[in-house]
Amino acid sequence: MPTVVYEKDGRIGRITLNRPEVMNAINTDLPRELEACVEQANDDKDVHVIVLSGAGEAFSAGYDLTAYAQNTSGKSQYGDGPWDPMQDYAFMMGNNQKFMSLWRSYKPVIAKVHGFAVAGGSDIALCCDLVVMADTAKIGYMPARVWGCPTTAMWVYRLGAEQAKRMLLTGDKIDGREAERIGLVHKAVPEADLDVEVERLAERMCTVPINQLMMQKLMINQALDSMGLQNTQMIATLFDGITRHSPEGVNFKRRSEEMGWKQAVRERDLGTFDWTENRSINSAK
Repeated sequence: MPTVVYEKDGRIGRITLNRPEVMNAINTDLPRELEACVEQANDDKDVHVIVLSGAGEAFSAGYDLTAYAQNTSGKSQYGDGPWDPMQDYAFMMGNNQKFMSLWRSYKPVIAKVHGFAVAGGSDIALCCDLVVMADTAKIGYMPARVWGCPTTAMWVYRLGAEQAKRMLLTGDKIDGREAERIGLVHKAVPEADLDVEVERLAERMCTVPINQLMMQKLMINQALDSMGLQNTQMIATLFDGITRHSPEGVNFKRRSEEMGWKQAVRERDLGTFDWTENRSINSAK
């Protein structure tokens, strides 16, 4: 089964993340297949707008930690041997650039978010031009607490420094209502109305000529590019590799191997584990 599927629906190209059994967690295939679907939609002269959604219960729960954090084989996606920061950078920047195919797409992209768009899943959502969320859906980058830095760096460009720091210095998740309030997403609606709201927006945009859509998107995007987006992503991707290989990152990986990634993530997000000392905070009292 493909990890991402594409279908054409009149003037709308529909891309669906397709790993519902793991809440569309990101594996090695998903970024490549996502980029291919974006390219397919851009090559279609009839498609005006792309709608990106997730199959099943969520948009995307981020990277598949069963494969990455809980892996006990001693091997990484880069092979055997010590950590090579440039090999790590090349791999993660490759994924980052595949997510950024949504940003570079000549056709505007609407992300339809339900359930969760968290960790690497938030990277994907925030590369889209407009995000419409269910009001109870959650978005956030929890690996900012340990074992991650958002490689697309879209938080600061969509929110500004104050709110980006509020999100990334806590690693909190927020619901769609809060995301709309702080300007992270275009709109939050009850989940029962999500499909209708996204269709209304997509259909409205479909009445604009493709060349007009393309020009307006390029004009706006170049402003953020001029603000240093590419350089920020380079730093963020380097830092992402460092976070996973810092003493705290290594302890998080070991804890995931020993206890399972769900337990390690629970301790990370609740703040009940001291990753520097590698011990439970409760047991230290």
